[in-house]
Amino acid sequence: MRLENGTVKKEFFLLGFSDHPELQNLLFCGFFCIYSITLMGNLGMILLITISSQLHTPMYFFLCILSFVDACYSSVIAPKLLVNLISEKKAISHDGCAAQLYFFCSLVDTESFLLAAMAYDRYIAICNPLLYTAIMSKRVCYQLALGAFLGGTMSSIIHTTNTFQLSFCSREINHFFCDISPLFSLSCDDTYMHDIILVVFASLVEAICLLTVLLSYVCIIAAILKTGSAEGRRKGFSTCASHLVVVTIYHGTLIFIYLRPSTGHTLYIDKVTSVFYTLVIPMLNPLIYSLRNKDVKNAFRKMISQKLLP
Repeated sequence: MRLENGTVKKEFFLLGFSDHPELQNLLFCGFFCIYSITLMGNLGMILLITISSQLHTPMYFFLCILSFVDACYSSVIAPKLLVNLISEKKAISHDGCAAQLYFFCSLVDTESFLLAAMAYDRYIAICNPLLYTAIMSKRVCYQLALGAFLGGTMSSIIHTTNTFQLSFCSREINHFFCDISPLFSLSCDDTYMHDIILVVFASLVEAICLLTVLLSYVCIIAAILKTGSAEGRRKGFSTCASHLVVVTIYHGTLIFIYLRPSTGHTLYIDKVTSVFYTLVIPMLNPLIYSLRNKDVKNAFRKMISQKLLP
């Protein structure tokens, strides 16, 4: 612990997966592989989009930002998790815990807003193709990306302030990172109003983002079904398939972990679900977009051929 401005700030202790200490080495190897694939996949996607001129479109601009966010928010969680798996002292400072929660919430909500912006981009591309270039200009793309980061930052400030206003009776967090619900469970205070604030603002972000996605896809599906040819419909659905898969997995997991009733579930389920959306989803996103996207695969083949045959 340390003394700052007359207030003692104690360390937190992350219990992690302490129920199964014999699995620590196996978990370390598994999470290290996942984190390595996440970094290589997302940084590789950023590099590919940056150097491939055929991918310099609004859709891939947002995908590049999404890959950056995935790499960052996975990095907020994974390094500390890996260190704790091989060390005896699984401590994190009070300020370090607050910083981890802040950056994690900020990046997660930023990703939600980015996925909504990508849905809007697909709506314009399919429903207003002749005006697509004019509507989705560089300026508009930058504004949407900046808005996503600002929205994530504002939401995170609210959640972090709401959480660390509490007094904590215990310093043992039964989780592998500083998340809101495990911290609430340590509080000496009545968390009723804090729970209300959490649900209201988390629901607000989810409602804005999901409503944007749903309205966009209602219009997209209606436009595709009006297409005369089967090939046109197939191409239209193929254009949106990767994004729709990512949105479904991402928001489905967030709703399950944060907006479900607090009764009837175990901490073990919370930990497994948290592993999925903090580590697995950032690894899956570049794989989903690359494996299901001909433009990305063609750009990758072209880049490899240029490197091998200069």
